[in-house]
Amino acid sequence: MPIEPIQYRHGVVEMIDQRLLPDELVTLRITAVEELAACIRDMAIRGAPSIGVAAAYGVVLGMREAADDRWSAFRRVKTLLAGTRPTAVNLFWALDRMQAVFDREADDNPEGLLDALEIEARRLHETEADANRRIGQVGLRLVPQNGTVLTHCNTGALATAGYGTALGVVQAAWEAEVLGKVFVDETRPRLQGARLTAWELAQEGIPYEVIADGAAAAMMAAGEIDLVLVGADRIARNGDVANKIGTYSVAVIAHHHRIPFYTVAPLSTIDSDCPSGRSIPIEERPPEEVRFVRGTRVTPADAPVRNPAFDVTPHDLVSGIVTERGILTEPYEEAIDNVFGR
Repeated sequence: MPIEPIQYRHGVVEMIDQRLLPDELVTLRITAVEELAACIRDMAIRGAPSIGVAAAYGVVLGMREAADDRWSAFRRVKTLLAGTRPTAVNLFWALDRMQAVFDREADDNPEGLLDALEIEARRLHETEADANRRIGQVGLRLVPQNGTVLTHCNTGALATAGYGTALGVVQAAWEAEVLGKVFVDETRPRLQGARLTAWELAQEGIPYEVIADGAAAAMMAAGEIDLVLVGADRIARNGDVANKIGTYSVAVIAHHHRIPFYTVAPLSTIDSDCPSGRSIPIEERPPEEVRFVRGTRVTPADAPVRNPAFDVTPHDLVSGIVTERGILTEPYEEAIDNVFGR
């Protein structure tokens, strides 16, 4: 049964609360944009493509509540949503698409504005889901027969509001009977791998083993990993990749052991206006996420903490970028320009 992490029905956004998985499967019903923004900020919904879809629906919720001054209301809603997660570029891509519809309809078709925004949000959602499926087929050829794949963080339906990016390739490989199994990095500090990726793989009956983040190097050295597939929250024009913290370490280890390392993401995750990873804003999250694991403190109470949510993997460690329109390889600037028709 397909996982549907987010849906929109009659003025209500329904989303799986990812903070509670795998212990509880709870669906939130959200009717106000402020509540939806809090869900993005607090990671009830997460993953760059899912954040973009949620933000589009958030615009619809916010404009349903708007009074007479539509322009002021839209600016307020967009600013609120844009302030939730700074690294995931899909958030801003989605808001820009909604802005374009608003600019076109607000004065010329005020009675149809809300319908137009809702149509665009649904279209954006469908576009991302369709891209996921195509990505799975594009990346399928990377998986060797009976191959073992290492993942980091969570890149399935929960993160993408669709079929999955890196896990979409895994799903396609499983359906094609070429996948052996998946090693799942636990992904400290929020444990998206141990909690969410493992849960999704279990739902699909795909063989997997969860490993501590620090075990990846030993598994590669032992020859147990054939391929690394990760997602992305923002990809710069030169091919540098911002992804969940710990991805850079995995890329360095994979490079040392000559194991292919691919980023899997829709074109909406590529920020062609961002020249390199140095220009990508990196979100710092609350220290409590490191001090506590599932409510249990694991550090001294006053331990100083740094908690960057993402790191940047340099493009020379990336074997390729798997998109819905093919696999991009070096030189990345040229490949990205070509795929966007520049």
